Amino acid sequence: MKLRIISLVLPILLLDGCREQEQQSNSMTSAIDRDTSIQMNETAAIVQNPFFVESPLYMNYPQFDLITNEHYLPAFERGMAEHLVEIETIASQMEVTSFENTIIALELAGDLYARVASVFFAMSSAHTNEQIQALAQQLATEIAAHEDAILLNRDLFAKINNLYEQQEFLELDEESKRLLEDYYIDFIRAGAGLDVDEQVRMKELNAQIAVLETQFSQNILSEVNDLAIVVDTREELAGLSEARKDAAAEEAAERGLNGKFVIPLLNTSGQPTLVRLQNRNLRERIHTTSLSRGSRGGEFDNREILSDVIRLRAERAQLLGYANHAEYILENQTAQNVAAVNQRLGELTPAAVANATREASDLQQIIAEDGQNFELASWDWDFYTEKLRVDRYDFDVNQLRPYFELNNVLQKGVFFAAEKLYGITFQERTDLPVYQEDVRVFEVYDMTGATLALFIADFYARPSKRGGAWMNAYISQSGLQGTQPIIANHLNITKPAESEATLLTFDEVTTMFHEFGHALHGMFSNVEYPSFAGTRVPRDFVEYPSQVNEMWATWPEVLENYAVHFASGEPMPAELLAKVLSTQKFNQGFSTTEYLAASIIDQALHQLNPEQVPLAEEIMDFELEALETSGISLEAIPPRYRATYFNHIMGGYSAGYYSYIWSEVLDADTVDWFKENGGLLRENGDHFRNSLLSRGGSEDAMQLFRNFRGRNAEIAPLLERRGLN
Repeated sequence: MKLRIISLVLPILLLDGCREQEQQSNSMTSAIDRDTSIQMNETAAIVQNPFFVESPLYMNYPQFDLITNEHYLPAFERGMAEHLVEIETIASQMEVTSFENTIIALELAGDLYARVASVFFAMSSAHTNEQIQALAQQLATEIAAHEDAILLNRDLFAKINNLYEQQEFLELDEESKRLLEDYYIDFIRAGAGLDVDEQVRMKELNAQIAVLETQFSQNILSEVNDLAIVVDTREELAGLSEARKDAAAEEAAERGLNGKFVIPLLNTSGQPTLVRLQNRNLRERIHTTSLSRGSRGGEFDNREILSDVIRLRAERAQLLGYANHAEYILENQTAQNVAAVNQRLGELTPAAVANATREASDLQQIIAEDGQNFELASWDWDFYTEKLRVDRYDFDVNQLRPYFELNNVLQKGVFFAAEKLYGITFQERTDLPVYQEDVRVFEVYDMTGATLALFIADFYARPSKRGGAWMNAYISQSGLQGTQPIIANHLNITKPAESEATLLTFDEVTTMFHEFGHALHGMFSNVEYPSFAGTRVPRDFVEYPSQVNEMWATWPEVLENYAVHFASGEPMPAELLAKVLSTQKFNQGFSTTEYLAASIIDQALHQLNPEQVPLAEEIMDFELEALETSGISLEAIPPRYRATYFNHIMGGYSAGYYSYIWSEVLDADTVDWFKENGGLLRENGDHFRNSLLSRGGSEDAMQLFRNFRGRNAEIAPLLERRGLN
């Protein structure tokens, strides 16, 4: 939906509260006095609720130091009410319908709603609590109904349709033409063309889906915290670093388990501790616990919720005239249809499985050489892969960690590459409030010295934060609104024990570069309309710029700059650096297979019609059958996400998890272009920024790629990168 989420407090609700106070205090208050009291109370409420007015902080930065849980609901209520008044004004106006009084007016509507929503939904992921979770459940149906009230407004759609049919006479520039077309398509896809009874059912479906999606995601977080692995003795943690053992002890102490050790679970099926843990029984316990999430029974079981969501989505798609939810979703992506996605996944699967099978055979040999006679299991893969890495390349990934200290990676790696490539610079701001003590804020300056954006860095894991890594925008760039972006990156790096340095894995380093690629997409936005700002592009295109930015993590000039020993300051030895670069294709069979398996599960579920959707007790069998049918069911390699903790498909990636490999085709081809043209050069960065990153969704995504590359993307670089050729 192009309409920005906005929140303004409903005056009537405030008045009701004031009246109640008046009745309790003095029933004989005069009408004049009562009106004066109402005005004073309303003014006080505005002062007390930081959402009711535009933030006075720099660049309208959120007032995190003033915002409390109690501020969200009143702000949402007023915001939605005022937004609907604005919408009704647009829909009912008697003036001749014009682009300015309809489309532009829609783009500008709903400031308060947008303000509160951007903070609330950021906090519901980054720093939640019971009150926020309960409110998210409550708001799910209300927001769904609010969006339906706009998108199913017949008078409003009539005006948009009129403009759409007359667009050749409107003398619009290209970005404005695209905006009008997108509004028309969004309204049609939301059900604006349905009859009254069908729209009633659409509203019911949207409300039900919204509640269930919220519950599913909250269950995942609750399940992760509930299933954290408790270990009795330090000896059981043999293989982990002493710092990691200390962190596990601190985690246990925070949970009231003094003398024990706690290993929290992360979002994916695989868990990073399995790389080092020597205790096979403990590895098995961790891994099987991870795989059981959402399907073990109890209050956080997600099977029934998942079944209901998939069925309701399928029904909604059919109501709109699509065969299934996947067809509906893919229509406005670059893939366009399920046939294209199925073909891409199908052509990659055999090579990935063949690669993974060879890797499994190598690992089984390592097990035998270790004097063991058990068959390779999924909880063994990471452990013996690391042994093979040491044997084959004579280096242990643990050797890397002392050279990947968090602040060095950020400032001398991520920021350094961005400065070299784009001419931007960074200065930390300690005067702006944050919502959690570990969060940092940076002002970003363009090559001219002018402020480009604010960047919020939230890197540490905590119980109040969902798993994974992501980017969000608190404020997006817009020429129409005169706004500059405020962008945040979130990771889930385990915080070390007090006084210990934060040393990253190589995967965490790559993730930091990846998420900053999203941040650059948001910060470089240079569009007129907020609907097109930054990462508001097709889902199977949005990962492309972030994946491209990963290349700088291993670019020699960048790596040499940030890979220095955290204690001594000595650079990473050249031979170790060479080994890092030589292992880029190592274990690609595994990583490609686990990813493709998750993508296939996503598509299998969302290519069903309502009658085909499995019941709750059939979900896990359906998942296995889908993998077997696709030829990717390997017992030693479970999907990166099983269906019951697959948070992507409850959010914006439903029928869209394929996007990562789809985008990687563009990414790999782009990396080749940078290499062919001299790599880390300002002129290369300027070309990428000006022709693609800055344009957001204002032009067709694949046309933007062609503008940058000079041709369509080729798949050969991806096959070479992943060892699939």
